[in-house]
Amino acid sequence: MKLLKIFNSKRPILKFLSHPYSYSYCYSSCVSQPQTPSFSIPPPITEATLLHSIESSQWHFIKQVAPHLTPSLVSSVLTSIHQNPQLALHLVTHLHNHPHCLDLTTRCLAICILYRLPSPKPSLDLLHQLIHTGIATNRMILDELALARDRFNAKSSIVFDLLVRAYCELKKPNEALECFYLMKEKGVVPKIETCNQMLSLFLKLNGTQKAWVLYAEMFRMQIKSSVCTFNIMVNVLCKEGKLKKAKEFIGNMEAVGVKPNVVTYNTVIHGYCLRGKFQEARVIFQTMKDKGLEPDYYTYNSFITGMCKEGRLEEASGLLSNMLEFGLVPNVVTYNAFIDGYCNKGDLDKAFAYRDEMISKGIMASLVTYNLFIHALFMEGKMGEADNMIKEMKEKGLKPDAVTYNILINGYCRCGDAKKAFSLYDEMVTKRIQPTLVTYTSLVYVLGKRNRMKEADDLFKKIQQEGFLPDIIMFNALIDGHCANGNIDRAFQLLKEMDNMKVIPDEITYNTLMQGYCREGKVDEARQLLDEMKRRGIKPDHISYNTLISGYSKRGDMKDAFRVRDEMLNIGFDPTILTYNALIQGLCKNREGEHAEELLREMVSKGITPDDSTYLSLIEAMENVDDLVGNDDK
Repeated sequence: MKLLKIFNSKRPILKFLSHPYSYSYCYSSCVSQPQTPSFSIPPPITEATLLHSIESSQWHFIKQVAPHLTPSLVSSVLTSIHQNPQLALHLVTHLHNHPHCLDLTTRCLAICILYRLPSPKPSLDLLHQLIHTGIATNRMILDELALARDRFNAKSSIVFDLLVRAYCELKKPNEALECFYLMKEKGVVPKIETCNQMLSLFLKLNGTQKAWVLYAEMFRMQIKSSVCTFNIMVNVLCKEGKLKKAKEFIGNMEAVGVKPNVVTYNTVIHGYCLRGKFQEARVIFQTMKDKGLEPDYYTYNSFITGMCKEGRLEEASGLLSNMLEFGLVPNVVTYNAFIDGYCNKGDLDKAFAYRDEMISKGIMASLVTYNLFIHALFMEGKMGEADNMIKEMKEKGLKPDAVTYNILINGYCRCGDAKKAFSLYDEMVTKRIQPTLVTYTSLVYVLGKRNRMKEADDLFKKIQQEGFLPDIIMFNALIDGHCANGNIDRAFQLLKEMDNMKVIPDEITYNTLMQGYCREGKVDEARQLLDEMKRRGIKPDHISYNTLISGYSKRGDMKDAFRVRDEMLNIGFDPTILTYNALIQGLCKNREGEHAEELLREMVSKGITPDDSTYLSLIEAMENVDDLVGNDDK
């Protein structure tokens, strides 16, 4: 009766019943008892059955039998349909959630079919998945791709280029370079576009040495460089600070018949502007114009950004006017440069005026814009306004990034609010925003300021376990915390760890350690650190000498204090208010009020205004003298 109802129903079932396994499934389902349903086990799936289902687009059946498919069966079917890459794509897509039937061989066969599609995306997606599985090494994947290519009698080497490209997209430079050499072993010459992608990745990841190694290998393999190749290598030279060589490189391009373009000249101009060498940048600018190449908004942005960083805001404003006269429209990068410049200058009114001008011209503020304002407001201590800026940013649909969180965490750390800083860190992790070394350095800093050194040490260990290599700033923050809390032994232990990790200490490191010693009254040991600094080629600064002067003065050893002062003068450092205050305090402590007053007069004559600390020391000295005179009268 149930069977009759099914055949009498108006639902289309002929297509479903056309499959040889469908009838047994339907019949079994219909005649079995409701209380104890039983399903007949379908016979083994053959290649012919699977092909029939694929060619007739019975994808519902493919999904149904996918758990029972084997890699060998799928490989056979892929071989049969290799002339139809679109059909192969449909099959692979429907088997995506069943990785058991897609082994290394199957995936490589699919890649060697899919590469003939108009877009390389399906092939690259499959390569990404294959790399993520970790089931094979680079060599194994390359060998399997070679076998698959031979199976289809294909001559194109594009599948190998796609593998290198996949590693580049996944930011795996070492693997990409290894594949390049494996291709060379097989006598396959990578395309110039593949080489350019590798060079670009090395540049982005600061792997300039790798870029030169690859570039030399390209030359040996007679891979002809394109203008894109030369532009990348010019950028590499600029990143290394070799601006003169970058300029010469343009001549090399012309010598081999490759004409430099606007990007080439812009790269060198940007390199010079980044280092404040605007005159040299202008020479390149003129050369570009002489060659008939018109400057674009990137050219002007390089000058404007560099000048704003240098605080030359009026000159930058003049360039903006030239840019407008030239018919070029400023973009968000242009305005962000001015906003950054005025924020650094502390002129927030002017910075907001540029923001308003930008918006009036229909240019939307970017996340960078908001980050600049949030940072400036935090530095000014305007926490409420910074919170409003964050709220506005979110209302505009912009999500905080790692930079935003770093600004906020650093701001609250500077205020000593460890609770709020760690709350933001937890929020950052919850939102799957990867904390950076800057994040952790700020947290280490605030823990040190709150005397929570065990937590700071634990965090320091956690950072290293997560694969972060502590830098000089982080080490200095941790050393400062331990010195401030009287843990001088732990501070020196960290100095040894720096040496082991090949992190070179700087004057801040030594100044912090010297201050730690001086707090404990170990001024002679601090003096030895100053000598060690010089031996290591680290130049002492004002703080180094003032630390020693203060240490000797507190100990009452004014002879050594003045000796350090003279040493400081001999190497060209002028005394600061800290120098004078330390010496005056020491003299007053030794009841040498007259000498202290002489220093006060010298201080004023040099244009240094005494502060409360200066006068307080002198007042205390006078009171001590009065007390002595009073005692004598008695």
